[in-house]
Amino acid sequence: MTTLRMEEGAHAVLARNDRGGYTVPTDRLYPFQWNWDSAFVAMGFATFNVDRAYRELERLVEGQWDDGMIPHIVFHVPSDTYFPGPDVWGTRHRILTSGITQPPVFGMALRHVHEAALANGMTDAEVRTRALFQAALHSHRWWLEARDPDGLGLVSILHPWESGSDNSPAWDEALARVPTTTTTTIRRKDTGHVDAAMRPRDEDYQRFIHLVDVYRDCDWDPKRQWAKAPFKVADVQMTAILARATADLMHLAEALGTDEDRAGLAQMRRRLVDGLARRWRPDLSRFVSLDLISGADIEAPTQAGFIPLVALALDGAQQSAITAEIGRWLDGMVVGVPSTPAFSPAFEPKRYWRGPVWAVINWLIADGLRLNGAEDLARRVEQSTVQAIENAGFCEYFDPTTGEGLGGDTFSWTAAAYLALGRRR
Repeated sequence: MTTLRMEEGAHAVLARNDRGGYTVPTDRLYPFQWNWDSAFVAMGFATFNVDRAYRELERLVEGQWDDGMIPHIVFHVPSDTYFPGPDVWGTRHRILTSGITQPPVFGMALRHVHEAALANGMTDAEVRTRALFQAALHSHRWWLEARDPDGLGLVSILHPWESGSDNSPAWDEALARVPTTTTTTIRRKDTGHVDAAMRPRDEDYQRFIHLVDVYRDCDWDPKRQWAKAPFKVADVQMTAILARATADLMHLAEALGTDEDRAGLAQMRRRLVDGLARRWRPDLSRFVSLDLISGADIEAPTQAGFIPLVALALDGAQQSAITAEIGRWLDGMVVGVPSTPAFSPAFEPKRYWRGPVWAVINWLIADGLRLNGAEDLARRVEQSTVQAIENAGFCEYFDPTTGEGLGGDTFSWTAAAYLALGRRR
């Protein structure tokens, strides 16, 4: 299929998943608005419809809580095709939402959309960006207050779903300490839409829902959740995305922020960058998260170890080591970067975040490689991603060993990634 036809196909996927100013990841499997999905989707829309890109972000912040948190799901309209729904979360926001968050790609997307708006001569760009900038700033302050109360320079997740990498091997040890008992009846809907072999196991879901029960019993109060959390991980992927988004907000603040905004963002970024830098492990050639309950490094190899590239300028030795390590992960793969490498005992090439390739993760890794001067490797990652999409379609994720499309189809953020990465050929 030609590039033009594929771009038209990507536009059609986004149109199909449009629900009136916000986009669902894919029909039925994910029938609501997801936080980081929508941020990537907004960047995809910005390649051909900047007004619609703004609207994606505006609809997302309709769900922002008064304390600044942007939830991971906004339940704009009812649907019975997804579990857990709003009745399980039991939040009391003015719009029904989940009670946890997701990687804060929002700030990255906002800068991207604003620059596209300026390039297209949009007359209301400054007004629309300014309102969203304030929402993003409020969110970033929440992250530092609620999820780094001890000032480590690392923000923590209290649920694997917050990471976006739900069943990653990175969480295996920490999640194993979470009981499988629940006060909520589990009625999984995902395996009715997708082969169970491609999804988290039932035991994972029992632990996931146990955590929801715990935090719901805390009335979703951040301080009570922090004190009660049986799962608490200072996550380098989350911290890196927040640090990068903070840098993007700093750029916007030059024109749209106050002196106080600029000073606060600069301080925030220094704290995050310093925290991330301390997580480099030269013997592993990547960054590692920290289990705050056990105090141990999380050394399981996953894509999270490369995401700090988007936020840090590495020294020469670090650049050489991390690019060689990514090259090792790509060796023998039809498409990379796998979310877990083939040499790991935990590698499962078809099971969600335990091996499959995700287009948006490759988007982040490629951006980080390019920021660190590894242009050739960045292009290799991008081109293999684009080729996988052209061969298999706009699937949720891909088997790295075969290139087979997996999970949901007609997936919004894969279409958005194609539109963004396809322009870099």
